[in-house]
Amino acid sequence: MPNIRQQEKRVRQAGRQRIENLRWRSTAKTLMRRLRDSAEQGDAASVTSSHRELVSWLDKAASRGSLHKNTAARRKAQAARIVAGKPEATK
Repeated sequence: MPNIRQQEKRVRQAGRQRIENLRWRSTAKTLMRRLRDSAEQGDAASVTSSHRELVSWLDKAASRGSLHKNTAARRKAQAARIVAGKPEATK
């Protein structure tokens, strides 16, 4: 347990930030799953809208520091492969 007031404050802040970062990461995974599902169904309009939403979310998460920028770039590349219909991307 922290003995100093500033340390106590940092523990509180870190807890709030951890929960917020978890929300960003979890939503990114959910959006990726929705993209895969819509790609499997073959609905082009749904795939396009899901892809746009996912890319936007990943960019926002990377800009605020919830995801590393290389992680966001990698996931956007995976999403692009799914949209393009590459077979190895749907695994």
